[in-house]
Amino acid sequence: MNEQVDVDVVVVGLGPGGEYVAGSLAEAGLDVVGVEAELVGGECPYWGCVPSKMMIRAANLVAETCRAPALAGPATVRPDWSRVADRIRREATDDWNDQVAAERLEAKGGRLVRGIGRLAGERRVTVGDRTFEARRGVVLATGGRPRIPPVEGLAQTPYWTNRDVMAAKELPGSLTVLGGGAVGVELAQVFARFGCRVTVVEGQDRLLSQEEPEAGELAADALRADGVTVLTGVRARQVTYEGGGFGVHVDGEVLRAERLLVATGRYADLGALGVETVGLDPAARAVPTDGRMRAADGLWAVGDITGRGAFTHVSMYQAQITVRDILGQPGPEADYRALPRVTFTDPEIAAVGVTERQARERGLRIRTSLVRLSSSTRGWIHGPGGEGFLKLVEDADRGVLIGATSAGPAGGELLYGLNVAVHAEVPVDRLRHMIYTYPTFHRAVEPALAALA
Repeated sequence: MNEQVDVDVVVVGLGPGGEYVAGSLAEAGLDVVGVEAELVGGECPYWGCVPSKMMIRAANLVAETCRAPALAGPATVRPDWSRVADRIRREATDDWNDQVAAERLEAKGGRLVRGIGRLAGERRVTVGDRTFEARRGVVLATGGRPRIPPVEGLAQTPYWTNRDVMAAKELPGSLTVLGGGAVGVELAQVFARFGCRVTVVEGQDRLLSQEEPEAGELAADALRADGVTVLTGVRARQVTYEGGGFGVHVDGEVLRAERLLVATGRYADLGALGVETVGLDPAARAVPTDGRMRAADGLWAVGDITGRGAFTHVSMYQAQITVRDILGQPGPEADYRALPRVTFTDPEIAAVGVTERQARERGLRIRTSLVRLSSSTRGWIHGPGGEGFLKLVEDADRGVLIGATSAGPAGGELLYGLNVAVHAEVPVDRLRHMIYTYPTFHRAVEPALAALA
């Protein structure tokens, strides 16, 4: 017998954005049900951002120690993967137990329902044999899942996704990575620095194909310096698994490895959500939303399923807008002009706004500039490991920055000032007359601005 439950709001999916929405609305006094099929907190703390950055931190320490002899005298390091795996289990994931997160939601007044949530009409969600009727509405925040390419034989093999990597207790002797996006290049570098033989296979003609070409070149150079074999413009035709190892068939060659990581992107499975019951296309790549994150009457969407980028910070940004809208609070609508993103390789590759190519495709009259960090005082002082560049994209007609890439040591931190400039549309002429701290990496912004002229 189907049980009907009346509530104010149902949040389907409790990743970072969904958990924030559910907790905030519950604290505001609404009757909120949060539905989660897996772990409260979602991909980020258990299989994504947090554990991967712990891996990256450890791998970067290995690399820095190896650079010490050139600058500070003899130093040795013996990488031990078990230290990384243990830290992920203890500090990041509680051994993939979400009790703390679940109790945090319930302490705010929210109710947690475990199971698969599916829309069943306007303001209605079914979970098993229960139907929740939402007086205010429903928030979809179900995230994405790994996109597995239709390569012959792949589905029949025990390939890894990012989830398997985060749970790996032992380091494989060799690894082939399908995909040269952010996840692929980050993990390839980590495993290489811990002594694993790594090959990256990317079908596009460069790594990080959504970013500036110079970013892809820098990433490839960095990986090769760590011993990674980088193959671009190459596609896997077939995958085999025998004798405990993988064979990836590419253009007449077979790449052999102990493990295979598939990192070819993510997608939102709208068909599993029942979106057709509220007039949305289940075959669409994303849920279209307006500036207040509304997808339909009484329906909001946040996070990966909105198609604005699979980033925790986008999900949280959208979650805040959603909470304001549901509570009737004032605030600006969503604005993605200054969407920032970081690939946490060494060197870090960070970007905000549009790339040069995207700007030209929009028909904008632009000016660009590129300054290598090696030409800056801080780059020279830094020495080994200081590779990188700063690239700016200016809307020449309006005299404001519309895009920027900061690649190098702490590239993600350097991006902050550029993010502010793009978001606030600070005139380039005003930026040129700022005082830039000497000797910092961000001082490279000054000559980059001058080069725009």
